[in-house]
Amino acid sequence: MTDDNARVGEGNGAAGRSLLTRLSDLFGSAPQALSPEDDADKLQVATCTILLEVARADDEFSEAERRHVVDTLCRRFSLSHSDAEALIETSTQKRRGTYDLWHFTHEINDSCTRAEKLRIIEEVWRVIYADGTLTSHEDYVVHKLAKLLNLAHPDLIEAKLRVLGKGSGA
Repeated sequence: MTDDNARVGEGNGAAGRSLLTRLSDLFGSAPQALSPEDDADKLQVATCTILLEVARADDEFSEAERRHVVDTLCRRFSLSHSDAEALIETSTQKRRGTYDLWHFTHEINDSCTRAEKLRIIEEVWRVIYADGTLTSHEDYVVHKLAKLLNLAHPDLIEAKLRVLGKGSGA
């Protein structure tokens, strides 16, 4: 039986690969130990991903929305324009490999204070209004994000009013 088990790992193709390797291929690479730089990168990817999610919620990623996302990333993370563009590409790829937004909002919840999350939600509203309209899909996504970020509905509305220049903090 030992010889048979040894032969399972030999050979080429899917039959010769370990179950762990095949599952890793299916669901992404195995987790690796993270350095502090990796944590910062993960926060950048998570923030970028939710900004892109809301920008694409209406199936149109306008140039105004893209400009706002790039400007936000440059300002928030002290990135160059080209680094922000690269972050957008990385985030787009990471999002394609996931089923939901929980992974990204979980990273933000672990890394950010409530005040920082409120600033992120304000940026989400700015992306939504970059093209001058709020669609029902965008409204749904921003409410979903607020719940995933553990923000109350009044927090969401106050952030929206601040962005529109109608809030007390504007």
